[in-house]
Amino acid sequence: MPQTASRVRALDRESALGRFSANRERTRALFEMLDAEMYYERPIPLRNPVVFYEGHVPAFSVNTLIKNALGRPGIDAHLERIFARGIDPATEATAVARGNPTWPSREAVRAYVEAADEAIESAIGSADLERDGHRLLDRAQALWTILEHEEMHQETLAYIWHQVPYARKRPPAGYVTLTPGSATPDLAARVRVPGGVVTLGTDPDAVDFAWDNEQPAHVRAVEPFTIDVHNVTNGQFLAFVDAGGYRDPAWWRDEDWAWVQGEGVTHPFFWERAENVWHWRGMFERVPLPETWPVYVSWAEARAYARWRGRRLPTEAQYHRAAFGTPDGRERSSAWGEDAGADPPANVDFVRWDPEPVGAHPESASAFGVHDLVGNGWEWTGTPFAPFDGFVPLPSYPEYSADFFDDNHFVMKGASPVTPRALVRRGFRNWFRPRYPYAYATFRCVGPA
Repeated sequence: MPQTASRVRALDRESALGRFSANRERTRALFEMLDAEMYYERPIPLRNPVVFYEGHVPAFSVNTLIKNALGRPGIDAHLERIFARGIDPATEATAVARGNPTWPSREAVRAYVEAADEAIESAIGSADLERDGHRLLDRAQALWTILEHEEMHQETLAYIWHQVPYARKRPPAGYVTLTPGSATPDLAARVRVPGGVVTLGTDPDAVDFAWDNEQPAHVRAVEPFTIDVHNVTNGQFLAFVDAGGYRDPAWWRDEDWAWVQGEGVTHPFFWERAENVWHWRGMFERVPLPETWPVYVSWAEARAYARWRGRRLPTEAQYHRAAFGTPDGRERSSAWGEDAGADPPANVDFVRWDPEPVGAHPESASAFGVHDLVGNGWEWTGTPFAPFDGFVPLPSYPEYSADFFDDNHFVMKGASPVTPRALVRRGFRNWFRPRYPYAYATFRCVGPA
C-alpha cells in the first residue's frame, strides 16, 4: 500500500492562500470567456443557468467554512440560500420543476463574490482552521473541502461551456484545437496483466484530505486479465457506428436501448455530421473527426461497444491494477511512477481544452505498458458507484457522495484535459449516470487472460 505515511504536516497558510487565489483566478477567467448574453442561459438544460455557478462557488465556501465551521455570520442569507447547491436532476422536466428564483443582477453577484473572497482570504490567513476533534475543522477539513469543491466545479464549467455556441465564447490566445500529427500506435494492442492485489481508496492519515467515497484504504485481489493498451478512438468507434451498433438492441441493456430509441441517439454526443463527413465538436471550433483521439461517450455507449467487441469495461479494481500495479507486486503512487512532479506527463489541468491523440505521452505509460490511464479523458469502469466498507459521510459535505449511492451511477477514474492538478491523484473517484452525454469520458476494454 503506497499511501501509509503518517500525516504530520501542519497547515501551510501561505500555500493554502496561493491555491485559493489560483482557483479564483481560473474561475474568473472561465466566466470571462462567455458573452454577457449567456449569463441567464442554460447551455445544458439539465443544469442551472450560468449565473448560478458564479454565485454557487463562493456561497458554498461561505456556507461551509465561514458559517458552518467557524460559526461566523455569512454575507447575504438570501444569496447563500439560492446559490447553496446545484446537482444534475434525472430529467429536464425535473430540472424545470425545481423552478428558478429571481436571479440577481450580475452586479449583485459580483459584489457578493468580492465580499466572499475577502472573507475566505481573511479566514485562511488568520482563523483557527485546525482544531483536533472538531467535526468540521479537524485536519482543516472545511478548508480542503472548499478548495477541492471549486476545482471540481472548474471542470463542470468547462463541459457546460462546451455547449455554448462558438460565437458566444472566446478561446484563450493562441489556442489550437488540432495538434500536430504523430505516428499512430498499434490501436489493437492489448497486454496481459497478471493477477495480484490492489489498494483501493485512501488512507486518511497519509494525506491532508480525501473525500469520503475515497476512504478507507483497503486491499482487493484481482484475477489476471487482458486490457487495451490505448483508449478506444473515434476511428475505432466509427466502425461500431457503421456496423449499425446504434440500431441493434443486442448490445444494449434494456434501459439503455430505450434511451437510444427514445432520444434518437445514433452517434457519440461530441460528433456532428455535415456534408456527409463526420466532425468533432471541440470546445472552440468544429474540426474534421480526429480518428486517433479517444472517443468521448456515455457509459451506456461504452458498454455497448465493449459487448460488440466481445469484451467488457474494466472494474475499478482492474483499472487500479493496470494503472498502479507492477510486475513485482509493488504499487505505484501514480501511473507513471513515484516522481510525478508539478506537471504530470499527461493531458490534464487545462493545458488543453480538447483531447489529443492516444499514446501522445509514452512516458506516462503504466508499469504494464498501458497508456493514458490518467489524462485525456476520464476512464469509465463497469463498477457501480458505491461506498467502501467503513464509509463515513464527510461532515463538511455529508451529501457529497451519499446522495449518489443508488446503483445508477458508475465509477470513472483517471482525469480529463480539464481536471485540475490537485484532483489528479490515485484515490480520486468520479461518477456519472450511465446515459449522461456531456462528460469528458472515454474507455478501454478488458477480457480474459
